Amino acid sequence: MMNSLQISICILILSVFIASVSQILLKISANKTYSSRIREYLNVYVIFGYGLLFLSTLLTMIALKRVPLSWSPVVESSSYIFVSVMGYLVLKERFTKKKMTGLLVILIGILVFSL
Repeated sequence: MMNSLQISICILILSVFIASVSQILLKISANKTYSSRIREYLNVYVIFGYGLLFLSTLLTMIALKRVPLSWSPVVESSSYIFVSVMGYLVLKERFTKKKMTGLLVILIGILVFSL
């Protein structure tokens, strides 16, 4: 059975993932052409994107009640990995050598911190 710290860490990771999904939705919206400024900012991608960002903020606040604050930036750095992978899968963005190197450094940093 998981203790409250483990549950809070899972909530924090979920929060980071949700924020990453929100960024993908906002990027999809930014890539589209709209007939008016109102539709550019009030469309399903923007509304859901910012809704998910708000949910992510609430989950982060809940998680930080038990997770040490020093852990938060480490867990949140995983958003770069989530966004890059989703960008590749959903938006068909390329993985460059620099991007792969950067993601590898982030992943190593997360692993070193967790030891």
